[in-house]
Amino acid sequence: MAQKLQTYIRRKGGVFSRGGMDVMFFTFLLLIVAIGLIMLYSASYVYAYNKGESGEFFFRKQLIWALVGLAVMYALSRVNYRLLEDIGALGGTAAAWLLLLLALVMPAHNGTRRHIYIGGLQFQPSDVAKFTLILTLAAFLSKYHAQLVSKRPLNKPWANAVNGLVRRPVINQSFFPVVIAVGIIGIYAGLIFAGSHLSGTILTLTIGVIMLFLGEVSGKWFALGGAAGAALIAAASRLDVLKGYMEERVYAWVHKDFDPLGVRWQTNQALIAIGSGGLFGKGLGQSTMKHMYVSEPQNDMIFSIVVEELGLIGAALILALFALLIWRGVVIGINARTRYGALLALGVVFQLGVQVVLNILVATDSIPNTGISLPFFSYGGTAIVVTLAEMGVVLGVSRDSRLRRR
Repeated sequence: MAQKLQTYIRRKGGVFSRGGMDVMFFTFLLLIVAIGLIMLYSASYVYAYNKGESGEFFFRKQLIWALVGLAVMYALSRVNYRLLEDIGALGGTAAAWLLLLLALVMPAHNGTRRHIYIGGLQFQPSDVAKFTLILTLAAFLSKYHAQLVSKRPLNKPWANAVNGLVRRPVINQSFFPVVIAVGIIGIYAGLIFAGSHLSGTILTLTIGVIMLFLGEVSGKWFALGGAAGAALIAAASRLDVLKGYMEERVYAWVHKDFDPLGVRWQTNQALIAIGSGGLFGKGLGQSTMKHMYVSEPQNDMIFSIVVEELGLIGAALILALFALLIWRGVVIGINARTRYGALLALGVVFQLGVQVVLNILVATDSIPNTGISLPFFSYGGTAIVVTLAEMGVVLGVSRDSRLRRR
């Protein structure tokens, strides 16, 4: 067994990456993490006081987890990312599914089963699942790329019958790889949805679609998947599949005057905070709405406090930093030496971009309030450690890319 492992490591190019990391990506990342910690402290100290804690309570815990995440990020950036292609895909998927199943048997919290409790620690496995989904799909889509882009008819009796009926090779060699990939995405999304985690389910499905697109899956499968998705949504609405709080939040998004002191409270107060920030904001630390108006302002609605204190210009600069980080990640992915590395880097940075956009859409009431956190800003130990680990993988790809080191 040891001999096989040594052979595998040698074939992949060794344990460690030898090149230098991409300094631009690293710099943008550190700036965002630092600003996120500052804004978390500003948004959370009033809430912490009202909960009987010191003003630094949330900031101190987030800082510790951020330092842990940075250490994990650096370690992963040094590891040869090619080793994750098989080990990360199989082991990561097995671990993620096990953790998601474990969360389902944990005691419910606010009607959801999305956390694992170990002592005084709270762990959200869906954060890990999003990362391992990218690892798995990147490995699968790169391994079966030839079949995915093939237009040769599938040589099966039933496929020949369908192709003969429509007089076109619509069922080709991409059929089974696409079905398997969609099945993997479906299992991830199903396990997360079973824990009443609507935002995690949406994000998981979005990541899956992005990875399939990056893997050059034919457009006809997206059209078929879109039609199937629309049918499922229609069936879910008729069968009342959405859990109580999910349905209530969707209803509250459609009907803006619904329950203003209940379900709509957080969203309405966030909109007031955003509107009162104006062009230049009230100043760092000067938010009014964090004084128990925006509920739990250190979590999903932290962007509203950012806009209130820093104004439209300050928020735009932060979003520009995110855009620069994603742009540099795309450049790293495009210049990766392997298809797997490209899919890995692009999948991670696009996931980050989607989560930022969805969080802002929630804060501005453009989509239902589904509880999507803002990366590096919202409070959460699991989220910041896993997200920084993902950034470490991108930096690992950059060490082996065709880019000039800057």
